[in-house]
Amino acid sequence: MLKFLIYFFIGLSLSMDAFSLALSIGTTSPTKQNQIALSSMIGCFHFFMPIIGSKIGNIFKYHLFEYANYITAFLLSILLIEMIIPKKDTEPIILNKITIIIIALTVSLDSLTVGIAFGISKEHIFFASTLFSAISFIFTYFGLLIGKNLKENYQEKARLFGIILMLLAILKYILLP
Repeated sequence: MLKFLIYFFIGLSLSMDAFSLALSIGTTSPTKQNQIALSSMIGCFHFFMPIIGSKIGNIFKYHLFEYANYITAFLLSILLIEMIIPKKDTEPIILNKITIIIIALTVSLDSLTVGIAFGISKEHIFFASTLFSAISFIFTYFGLLIGKNLKENYQEKARLFGIILMLLAILKYILLP
């Protein structure tokens, strides 16, 4: 039960980028098909990135076993920094296959770091990845719905909110590269 809670809260943390970006994208009124496509792609990336990271972590584990705890702590520190420092996002005017894949990849990179740490520390990567995937899908989808709802109910204020979210994200990347 404790492992589940740990994985659950890590999954929530990993999904925050996707949620905030989805809020902003939702204010552009994406189609239902694009909402499902984006949510699904982000869920898939949040499944596969930790697994890929875990394989990388397994390589390090056998060669650097003596330092595994320090390496894990370092990698989790990187994740913590990524969660604190905002990421650069741009508002996609049109969601197409390429922008959906790029968005999904960029909000899932921190999952790779978690996977590396999990590979080093012998965590249950498939269970964790499945949980990360489900949580990120749900957060992305609801972020899109909330953003769209804000636009429908608050029109110009919601659009301004989406622009401000994007501007803040862009400024964070420019000021904190």
